Amino acid sequence: MSAFTIFLILIVIVAFLLIVVIMVQNPKGGGLSSSFGGGGTQQLGGVKKTGDFLDKSTWFLATVLILLILASNLTIDSGAVTESKALDADEATEIPATIPPAATDDPATTDGTN
Repeated sequence: MSAFTIFLILIVIVAFLLIVVIMVQNPKGGGLSSSFGGGGTQQLGGVKKTGDFLDKSTWFLATVLILLILASNLTIDSGAVTESKALDADEATEIPATIPPAATDDPATTDGTN
């Protein structure tokens, strides 16, 4: 397995975790984070600490995702061998040049007939 494939798998996993963390949050403060500390009890650190955890997790996962994407760019093989047939010199096709219409001696005729 190449290094690029490993980076690709890690990028997919981090992107999925980032989606989950973002979906758990509620912009009004009443999402899943409120169910951890709702009802006046302080379960799992309360709403405020759960919200802080989700906020920090979002920033951490976003940073890791960007770093993984940048690092994966370094692992892409940039060898001189091209796989593209568009750049293959052996398979080049000749495109016929367009020939301008022949000029006529009579300026009154436009279709080239006399």
